[in-house]
Amino acid sequence: MTLSVAIAGASGYAGGEVLRLMAAHPELEVRTVTAHSNAGQPLIDVHPHLRSYADLELRETSPQTLAGHDIVVLALPHGASGAIAAELPDDVLVLDCGADHRLTSEAAWQRFYGGAYHGAWAYGLPELIHADGTRQRELLVGARRVAVPGCNVTAVSLGLVPGIRAGVIEARDTTAALAVGPSGAGRTLRTDLLASELLGSAAPYAVGGVHRHIPEIVQNLELAGARDATISFTPVLVPMARGILATVTARLAPGVDEASLRAAWVDAYAHEPFVHVLPAGRFPTSAAALGANTALIGLALDADAQRAVIVVALDNLVKGTAGAAVQSLNLALGLPESLGLPVNGVAP
Repeated sequence: MTLSVAIAGASGYAGGEVLRLMAAHPELEVRTVTAHSNAGQPLIDVHPHLRSYADLELRETSPQTLAGHDIVVLALPHGASGAIAAELPDDVLVLDCGADHRLTSEAAWQRFYGGAYHGAWAYGLPELIHADGTRQRELLVGARRVAVPGCNVTAVSLGLVPGIRAGVIEARDTTAALAVGPSGAGRTLRTDLLASELLGSAAPYAVGGVHRHIPEIVQNLELAGARDATISFTPVLVPMARGILATVTARLAPGVDEASLRAAWVDAYAHEPFVHVLPAGRFPTSAAALGANTALIGLALDADAQRAVIVVALDNLVKGTAGAAVQSLNLALGLPESLGLPVNGVAP
């Protein structure tokens, strides 16, 4: 069985990473790639590392161009996916790597994004644990519309949800400080993303509760059973092309010791192929997840502060975006969940 794929926004970083992963997927054939300003160019001119796609040319993005495929991946800026998706046939599997279909609250959408609200789709974070103990992957089986999570959201949610579900941490007054690579902002020309601005520097952005990923994180914590969840979320651009290192903290529930704290995460992810809890005393580096569909987690109990400290490393373009799309695609189509997805990274 070979399934045909069209990728909108294929000239960007997210679209390019989807292409890279799909090249190794035995059941998929990418037949159409589209772009905006790069339309008309050979794909290999835009992504010279993707040698197996030398025969593809970028076309204009339209519902008509994308129609006629089994699978459509929308790797478009926020606000661009909704109108296109609405014109695609219901039986086509559509995966949106943007934010247009992640939030279940229209009020949250208007506050953090604004513009037309297109409703929420099946959420593409298979490992997300619900309050009743089920996992999000169950809702992805057979889905035909999938919202791929935000990359920072994936790191923070995987870091906090096991503790919320197990009742060993409190959902109020959580914090997250993230070192992030600029590729998460997309392939765009902005002064703050220039090498001369980034190299030798670290720059916080969206500080003070205004980052658009905050309502999505809270939404996930509530799915895990949190009440009155709050998070202080501060991302920092650092001079690495890709990767996220998230340091997340939460207040301990009364009476929680180090053994019970650690057990919550170990038990939650014991059978997950892509989420790995490191041995006690070990903490991940962002480099260890580069190129892989993995999230690596280290845990500590800060006894003086009475807080749990969770460190999560992942590749924002793989587990944070394209890998999540392919993993969700596999589940939606009844394929093995890990098909075509790497667990080994690239080093140095």
